[in-house]
Amino acid sequence: MKKALTLLSLALLGQASAATLTVWTHFGENELVWLRDQAKTFEAKTKNKVNIVSVPFDDLTTKFLQSAPKGQGPDLIVTQAHDRIGQMAAAGVIEPMDKYVTSKTDLDKTAVQAMTYKGKLFGIPMFAESVALIYNKKLVPQAPTTWNALLSAAQSAQKAGNLGFVMPLDNAYLTYGFTSAYGGYVFKNNGGTLNTKDIGLGNAGAVKAASFINDLRYKYNLIPEGINGDAVKSAFTQGRAAMMISGPWDIDDIRKAGIDFGIAPFPTPPGASGKWSPFVGVQGTVMNAYSKNKAVAAQFAKSITTADAQISFNTAGGRIPVSLAARTKLKSNPVVAGFSRTISAGTPMPNIPEMGAVWGPWTNAITQVAQKPGQNYSQLLTKAVGEIKGNIK
Repeated sequence: MKKALTLLSLALLGQASAATLTVWTHFGENELVWLRDQAKTFEAKTKNKVNIVSVPFDDLTTKFLQSAPKGQGPDLIVTQAHDRIGQMAAAGVIEPMDKYVTSKTDLDKTAVQAMTYKGKLFGIPMFAESVALIYNKKLVPQAPTTWNALLSAAQSAQKAGNLGFVMPLDNAYLTYGFTSAYGGYVFKNNGGTLNTKDIGLGNAGAVKAASFINDLRYKYNLIPEGINGDAVKSAFTQGRAAMMISGPWDIDDIRKAGIDFGIAPFPTPPGASGKWSPFVGVQGTVMNAYSKNKAVAAQFAKSITTADAQISFNTAGGRIPVSLAARTKLKSNPVVAGFSRTISAGTPMPNIPEMGAVWGPWTNAITQVAQKPGQNYSQLLTKAVGEIKGNIK
């Protein structure tokens, strides 16, 4: 009888120690099925429960900021965009993950940097995206590795009646790779901390980048006036554009159009001091600082970001993994291989709240840069920087 009571006590103790995790996610369709399958596997292995709750992507941050301090939020968000990390960390609602992630050697360094705020890792990166040079192999058989090769290929395509190289010139996000190549930057990065008082969007490098953006239209005659993102994609999917700058979000449409395409970094622009380094967006799993199940939550977060989990996640939705081991196993996948190169060479979008003050003035300046030839680029950019500083104050 005593032995039976002991066994019953142990059983009750096991039930009491089991946790119930609440996970918010914006995933849909196949990715949501994948996450639910991951939860079932975790439940079977650990005897803990995982409740998956769907929350629209645009509502995640606001809803979490409001509910977490009240003890009503989830234990984890799968996944949060890295550019909201600073806002959430400053509000004290997400937990630093450093003590749970003892090794980062398998994670893309750019992705780790993106999820780091003031020297602390505030999320486990899961997938990333950046833009790249996407080329039609029928019109450009080999990826150009130098600016002269790209220009020559673009001009040859134009002579045949096609567009050689196209991209919207009024999009600061898409043009940032040029800014970085010439030595411009948004906020100076000092050992992982972004200095909001040191804005490099009006420095000498940024001015050179602006001049190059203008040259794409007026000197090299590559990009027609008035062409926007939809027109660029349409031209490419119709087989009328040889090369464009875009991201993974356009790949499905390109495939459906039957275009034989390749993905490569944009070559170093003429006279640039550094390599083209586009903005990188990363999404990762973040933990509620008010969670009562942090150890178990961290265990689940790590289980869905292993190399094997990232491979199956890529199969579900095509996202680009940040696990280096996963990338190696997926090296025959041209989309993963192509964008992985530009992600690793890229620059994380600033993850601090002050970035919200940047987009408007910067986009206005970049738009004006391409409106007519031979402008005073320094004046345009200096004005934008002044507006940014005013917005931050």
